[in-house]
Amino acid sequence: MSDEFYRIQRLPPYVFAEVNAMKAAARARGEDIVDLGMGNPDGAPPKHVIDKLAEVAAKPTAHRYSASKGIPGLRRAQAAYYQRRFGVELDPDREVIVTLGSKEGLANLAQAITAPGDVVLTPNPSYPIHHFGFIIAGASIRSIPAVPGPDFFERLERAMRYTVPRPKVLVIGYPSNPTAQVVDLDFYRQLVEFARAEGLWLISDLAYAEIYFGDTPTPSILQVPGAKEVAVEFTSMSKTYSMAGWRMGFAVGNEKLVGALTRVKSYLDYGAFTPIQAAAVAALNGPQDCVEANRQLYRKRRDVMVECFGRAGWDIPVPMASMFAWAPIPEAFRHLGSVEFSKQLLTEAHVAVAPGVGFGEEGEGFVRLALVENEQRLRQAARGVKKMLSGA
Repeated sequence: MSDEFYRIQRLPPYVFAEVNAMKAAARARGEDIVDLGMGNPDGAPPKHVIDKLAEVAAKPTAHRYSASKGIPGLRRAQAAYYQRRFGVELDPDREVIVTLGSKEGLANLAQAITAPGDVVLTPNPSYPIHHFGFIIAGASIRSIPAVPGPDFFERLERAMRYTVPRPKVLVIGYPSNPTAQVVDLDFYRQLVEFARAEGLWLISDLAYAEIYFGDTPTPSILQVPGAKEVAVEFTSMSKTYSMAGWRMGFAVGNEKLVGALTRVKSYLDYGAFTPIQAAAVAALNGPQDCVEANRQLYRKRRDVMVECFGRAGWDIPVPMASMFAWAPIPEAFRHLGSVEFSKQLLTEAHVAVAPGVGFGEEGEGFVRLALVENEQRLRQAARGVKKMLSGA
């Protein structure tokens, strides 16, 4: 009996596992670790959302199987969100599907549209599911720049011209996890034009749509005329409404892609727990002051982190969006690489971060810091960093 499973063989050891194990061991010893490693919100959803969850959960009929593609009211609520936020019209029945968080949706869409040997273009560095969802599905990955600089479309054209077989899918995600890179609508216009000309499917990950710090709100690729011909977009309620553990996300846009995901999911799950979906409707349709409050919370934490870590001797570029900072390893420690530096930071400064190489080989030399601790804890982390850097 063989234990050499094909898909498992294609997955490398999880880069974050060693640091996570060290973090767990340190906490078991009673050490106080400031955890900036995982993008795990520390707040609670709004009260009216929790109240709706409890109200619906109290109904005996709420505990039956739900709808795999999401209850109609939730799909209508997501369509209404796109209309008021982006001016984009969506058909709730044909262009919207509810997913168990965007991660599950991305992975199952990869299963739905990918054949073994297909080539998929993904950013590097990038959120791991952007790569590994397609790798698990049997595809081959070709990397493109995560930061769309002057040569972005030149690199994209080379990838299309010289890759065999010809790439079928391009994955993008802005605001980016992990780099916090943002793009404007002109970038999306050029990308949609390119994809339509090349016959390329576009998958946009817009999980951090509402966590932006500039004056201009984050755009959606679906705002571009004709985008729905080639693009599907994933969003999540995890960060916007502090509902990460509820696992509530959406895929919207191209009818064929949404239909393919719907068909695969119909074989795999019965949808999210109905009370959670009802509570998500309350979040989308109810007061939105919590969205602005969360945006201001992350902005303040960003400012505190950049300022106090800078005074500690670690200059961190100011992120313009997302709940992350993408920080180059300090010069004196660069020779260690991101994994060993993260381990040393945990041991000596009692601060946990995510090694950059875990997001792709182009992430080497960086670490990702999540804005998930309060201002006092961020200052505590900075004191630990200062002590470590001063001993270098």
